[in-house]
Parts: sequence; C-alpha cells; structure tokens
Amino acid sequence: MKKAAIFALLIVVFYSCGSNDRGELVGVKSKKKWFSEKPFGMALIPGGAFTMGKQDEDLIGTMNSPTKTVTLRPYYMDETEITNNEYKEFVQWVRDSVVRTRLGYQQEFASMMGTPDPNGEPLSGGINDYAFAVLKDTTGANAYEKYMYENYTSLEYDSDSIRPLNWENDIIWEKEDFPDADYVEVMDTLFVARDEAVDGVRTFNVKYLKYKYTWFDRDNAARQGGNRKDFVKHEKLNIYPDTTVWVKDFNYSYNDPMHQDYFYHQSYGDYPVVGVNWEQATAFCNWRTKKKNNYLKSRKNSIGVPDFRLPTEAEWEYAARGGLEFATYPWGTGNTTSDRGCFLANFKPVRGDYAVDGALYTMEAKSFNANDYGLYNMAGNVSEWTNTAYNLSSYYMASTMNPNVEDRKNKRKIIRGGSWKDVAYFLEVSSRDYEYADTARSYIGFRTVQNYIGTTNN
Repeated sequence: MKKAAIFALLIVVFYSCGSNDRGELVGVKSKKKWFSEKPFGMALIPGGAFTMGKQDEDLIGTMNSPTKTVTLRPYYMDETEITNNEYKEFVQWVRDSVVRTRLGYQQEFASMMGTPDPNGEPLSGGINDYAFAVLKDTTGANAYEKYMYENYTSLEYDSDSIRPLNWENDIIWEKEDFPDADYVEVMDTLFVARDEAVDGVRTFNVKYLKYKYTWFDRDNAARQGGNRKDFVKHEKLNIYPDTTVWVKDFNYSYNDPMHQDYFYHQSYGDYPVVGVNWEQATAFCNWRTKKKNNYLKSRKNSIGVPDFRLPTEAEWEYAARGGLEFATYPWGTGNTTSDRGCFLANFKPVRGDYAVDGALYTMEAKSFNANDYGLYNMAGNVSEWTNTAYNLSSYYMASTMNPNVEDRKNKRKIIRGGSWKDVAYFLEVSSRDYEYADTARSYIGFRTVQNYIGTTNN
C-alpha cells in the first residue's frame, strides 16, 4: 500500500508539472490577447463582390475603366479624409523626436566635457533632463540589456542605436525659459537662422522634419527569393506638407492667404490635409501603425494591429459605392443636386462657379451626407491617393485586390473621387485619374484603411 501511494503521488506531480492536454491535439495557446476593436474614426466596410468600372457611357472617352467583377475581404476605412489636425499630430511627433534626439546627443557630449558628480549620481538639471532613457550603469541590467547596450549604443549621431528617447520631460519652447547653454545651442540649430526670420520670429526649420521607417517588400521576396535583407527597404523623407501648392497650382489666382493659413491656422483644423504627396501619405500610414502598436506594447499582454495603409483602387471604389451596385455617385444615380436643389458634394459646378456649392476651396472633412457605409466626401472636396499604380495599357493593376503586389517603382498613382476644383465627371465612383507619387497638390488628400481580422478573442 505504501508503494502504491508513492506511485500515485508521483503520477499527480508528473501531470501537474507537465502538460494537462491528456495527449490530445489542442493547438498552441498564446499568452497574449488580441482585441479586434474598430479603430477610432473608421467604418467597417463589409466584404463582397461588385462590378468595378464604368457601367454607363464614358462621356470623355478615356476608355480606361472597363467593367470587371472584383471580390474583396472586409476592411476598415476612415470615415473622412485625414484632416490637418490629424496630420499635425504626425508632424509634431516627428518634430519632438528630432528635438529629443538632438538634446540626447548634446547631453552626452556635455557630460563628457563636464565634471562628473563626485557621488557618482546621474547628472540632473538643464540638458541632463533630456538624456537618452538608458541606464549608464548596467550593473542591475539583465543579460539582454547588457548585450544590446554594449553592442548597439554609440555616440555617433543618427546611428543604429537602441537607446530610447526620453519622453518624461516636456520640451521647452519659450526661449526665455531655456534651462542652459547646451539646450540653447540645440534649439538654435533647429530653428531658422536669424537672417531668415520674418519680423524677428524664428520658427522651427521644417527641413529637419524627416521621418525614417522600414518596410518589407513581401511581393518581390516571394517572387525572387534570396536574402531577406535585400528586400528590407529603408525610407527617409521630409513629411511637412508643401503649403506652396496653393500658389503653384494656380498661376492666376490670389491664393496667398491659403498658402499662409491653411495648414497653420486652427480654423482649418478639421479640413482635409493637402500638399501631401503619395510617399508622405504612405509614411503617415506607417507612423499611425507604429503609434497604435507602441500603445499596445506598453500594455504587454496585447498583440499588435494590422498595418494602416492606403486603400487599393478597388477598395476605394467599393467603399465609395456604399453598397449601391450600379450607382453613378456615392449617393446613387441621377444628378449632383438634391430634389430641393442643394448640391450634394463640393466640386466645380455651373461652368466654374466654385462658390455656388457653399465653398470656394475645400470644406470640413465631415461635410454633406455620408454614404450608406458612413463615409463622408467620397465624391468631391479633395481627390484621394490610392495604393494602386496607374497603367493605361493594362487598365487595372493586379493590386486592385492585393496591395502587396504594388510596384512602388511605378511613380504614377491612381487618385479617386474628384475634388473641389473638378467637374462632376470626376465625382463619379468609377472615374479614374492619376498623379505622380512625388507630386503634391492643393486638391489631393488621402484616407487610410486597415484589414479586418475578425471578432474579439479573449
């Protein structure tokens, strides 16, 4: 009996320390949870099939949008075009990152040249409050932290450093409150020179607003094979909108007020951002994904979200139709005015009377009525970038269904929806146009999409 009791105890211990799946195939259990929540400000577009392209007479005879059946999976899309306020958040994040990076390097230089604390305590006050958020003393660090610190930390500016920025202390912008000479030196290099200042006001030099990111060329990696590093692409570009487009696009109009105020003044905060080229819009998508995933990473038990991206041409047209299969416009067929004579979109009606529809230029992003999917201004206001390249010889690129097959080397990108300066033809859900990816316009903006991956899993 004593031996039997010991044997039974060993069996209990064995099962308690090992797997309790009783030898059955139960699959890998993730320690993290994912939540399929609807992103703020986006609408769920149900998947389905639709007839894409011109389904009635092509009035201007472009013959570049023949009908075809396209099937799409569900996805989220922004209810409105990305606004000035939303894009400003991106700009200010890049600005603050640049400042904190410069301050961090300046602090390290100053600490090397200065007198260390006699008690061995970290220096504090002034520029020292903006030191990189990394332990100088690795005594209490774990093995991973020690290895990364010793192998990836460098004083070289803009190097491949793993040191995170210090976001604890607010950046001081008022020159009267700058804490010390080292801080002043950094800010002096980042603002426009004194001889370039207007009325003595030195503003942040937007040429420093450069965003760096990487992306993996999955399509070519799958097609060609080879070393993974050959398909990791590094991008670095200035992300500040080109506010001069208001002047450059129209040689015979007095658009100086729009040039000066449209992106700057808060009264235009809820208007769609313009002057952003395709490459900048793509960088914004990368940053938006990073912003969300950084938040989820801080929660430690959450899985990241699918990437935000520009919609494919097919996704854009499907969403614009709002479930109306053979409609001419997002609101259906018929005219561009309601039965009461009110215009249904912001465009150029009545032989060029821009203001008769209620706006001389753009309008707030949430103007007029939403379509049946809850999307605003899918016709008019500003044209919108898509992820699809324009190829007249083959009409529609293959990427109408899969954005990963997009050829980024093709610099002509499809724009959709028409704008405040376009005639009604370009408001039709099937009308196509294009612009070069590196070109910004006063009538082109964008909105983003995100793949829908199912219901919440607890």
